[in-house]
Amino acid sequence: MSLRTLNHLTDIEPSAWDALLPEPQPFLRHAFLSALEDSGSVGGSSGWQAAHRLLYDANGTLRAALPAYLKQHSYGEYVFDMGWADACHRAGIAYYPKLLGAVPFSPVSGPRLLGDGQAAGQLLDELVAGLEGEGLSGLHINFIQAQDDVLFEGRDGWLQRLDCQYHWHNRGYRDFQDFLDALSSRKRKQLRKEREQVAGHGIEFRWQLGHELSEADWDFVYACYASTYHVRRRAPYLTREFFSLLAERLPEAVRVVSARQGGRPVAMAFSLVGGDSFYGRYWGCLGDFDRLHFETCFYQGIERAIEEGLQRFDAGAQGEHKLIRGFEPQITRSWHYLLHPGLRAAVDQFLAEERPAVLAYAEQARQLLPYRQAGT
Repeated sequence: MSLRTLNHLTDIEPSAWDALLPEPQPFLRHAFLSALEDSGSVGGSSGWQAAHRLLYDANGTLRAALPAYLKQHSYGEYVFDMGWADACHRAGIAYYPKLLGAVPFSPVSGPRLLGDGQAAGQLLDELVAGLEGEGLSGLHINFIQAQDDVLFEGRDGWLQRLDCQYHWHNRGYRDFQDFLDALSSRKRKQLRKEREQVAGHGIEFRWQLGHELSEADWDFVYACYASTYHVRRRAPYLTREFFSLLAERLPEAVRVVSARQGGRPVAMAFSLVGGDSFYGRYWGCLGDFDRLHFETCFYQGIERAIEEGLQRFDAGAQGEHKLIRGFEPQITRSWHYLLHPGLRAAVDQFLAEERPAVLAYAEQARQLLPYRQAGT
């Protein structure tokens, strides 16, 4: 076996990379990751330097891969280790650069070590063995799927971190009203009232697929997306070109809903689909409309998922407000290997206390779901 580093996905055939994917999730596709690189959303001064790791056998056949990035900061990861970095800074320990196995700016769980299990395990061991020689503080692999825990549990030094998101599940609903009927009376009335408030503003909605959007449409999408960063005085992670490239390379996965008042677009939500899942990603509004965020991002997405027969709606990280709208707690996983023994011991202790707290929170959150109890 030989390990190679790939600094740009254009150096590998899309079919060779995609052949390693065990599921049709769009975020790991060559088209998605290469659009990030070719658009300048990663690379350059972004603090994300592509360093994908590939494992080949003696015959030159690609056996395993990890989408990976050299990181000079911890932004855009959604597994927050800034506290670890601050502790290292105070102690005079270098925390950056680190190696991150992840999909940039996308807190979506899925496979990370691609290929067959044995080769993936060997790739993992090779990466750990090379950390010190590359001047890296550690290896972090974010948002892995639950069944891949086994790759890490039997290996020394790996630390598991848990977190909680909120996902909506389609239980065979015929339409949005069927979903509403599954809720308690009080919550059902609340959701209806929110939708009525938006309709009262004269807002209508239009769905478009990737191949149906013009460059002018994408200008509007990007203006809305960027506005969510500008109000916080931050620069957007993604460039305008990313959206055009993705529409060109992966149009079948793209879903955009625009909110329109008097025929004029005022807000949008950008989503992707893959397999049986609907992934809500970005939203933005160029005005001030009460409850429009809930309608555009959640209720429109639920309706669309039901219409397309999709089974799961992942609306992104964080947001307890999703609970009362039917999104259920979902545990997410990341694994971390820290080279410095003192840092590793301190983080190990921290995570030993954090994990049961996260699990307890998820169970408490489940009690707040709006679904009717049996017999009510």
